[in-house]
Amino acid sequence: MSNLAGSSHPTRPAIAWIGLGIMGSPMSENLIKAGYQVTGFTLEQDKLDRLAAAGGTAAGSIAEAVKDADVVITMVPASPHVEAISYGPDGILENAKAGALLIDMSSITPQTSVDLAKAAKDKGIRVLDAPVSGGEAGAVEAVLSIMVGGEQADFDQAKPIFEALGKTIVLCGPHGSGQTVKAANQLIVAVNIQACAEAVVFLEKSGVDLNAALDVLNGGLAGSTVLTRKKDNFLNRDFKPGFRIDLHHKDMGIVTDAARNVGAALPVGAVVAQLVASLRAQGDGGLDHSALLRAVERLSGAQV
Repeated sequence: MSNLAGSSHPTRPAIAWIGLGIMGSPMSENLIKAGYQVTGFTLEQDKLDRLAAAGGTAAGSIAEAVKDADVVITMVPASPHVEAISYGPDGILENAKAGALLIDMSSITPQTSVDLAKAAKDKGIRVLDAPVSGGEAGAVEAVLSIMVGGEQADFDQAKPIFEALGKTIVLCGPHGSGQTVKAANQLIVAVNIQACAEAVVFLEKSGVDLNAALDVLNGGLAGSTVLTRKKDNFLNRDFKPGFRIDLHHKDMGIVTDAARNVGAALPVGAVVAQLVASLRAQGDGGLDHSALLRAVERLSGAQV
C-alpha cells in the first residue's frame, strides 16, 4: 500500500481533481487553501481558468491530470459520467499510477461504485465512494457531510483530505455503502423540501406573514437544515441552482430502484419522486430543487 505523501509537500499528497462544476470548483479550491497541490481537468475552459486563478494547475486531459497524482478525486453528475472518465484508454484506471487512491465523490448508484472498486483493484488502485451532502453552500463553506464506502485503511489515509472539505465524515461500510447512504439522504431532502413547499403555499394562501412563520417553524420540531438553507429561496422565489432538479431526479431514481432491490417500501418517497419528475417534465430541470415550490403553486392554481 503506497504512502499518500506527494513530492510537493512532505505530508500532503498530490491531488488530481476531475469535474469542476457547482460542487467540484469550490471543493477543489478548499483543498488548495488547505495547502494541497491540485491538478484539475474538466471540459469547460472557464472552470479550468478558475482553478488556475485559485492556485491550482489546469490539465489538458484526464491522463495528464492523474499521471503523477497520489489521490484522484472525481465529482461528476451521474454513473455514466463516472464510467466515462474511469474506463478506457484515456480514463483514470489506465493512466493513474499503481497505489493511487481514487475517491469518487459523485452521487451514483451503489452498484457502479462496487464495480469501479473491483476494476480498480485489478490495476492496483484503491477506491473510496464518498458522496456528499450540503449543496453548493456546504461546498463553499467546507461543511459538507461526507458518507464513505470502502476499506478502513484507505478511509484513514483520506481523512485529512475529507476534513478540508467537510465537517461530518463517516465510514459507512464497504464499497457502495456511501452511495446507499447518499440515496437515503436524497430521499429525506426531497421529502423535506416538498413538505416545506406545501407549507409555504398553505401559509401564503392563509394570509400569514411568511417570513415570520418560517422563522418560528424553524425554531421548533419542524426546523431543519433544508428550511434554514432554502428559506430565502422560498421567500424570494430565487431558484438559481445550488442543486438542480435534474440531478435530484436522477437521485430519486437511484433510491427508488435500490429500495425495490432490497424490498423496502417508499410510499412517500415514490410520490415525491413523481413530483420531481413532473417538475422536470415541465421544463424546470435546470432550477434548484427548492423549485418544488413552483409545482405546488401550479397545483394550487397559481400561474408560474
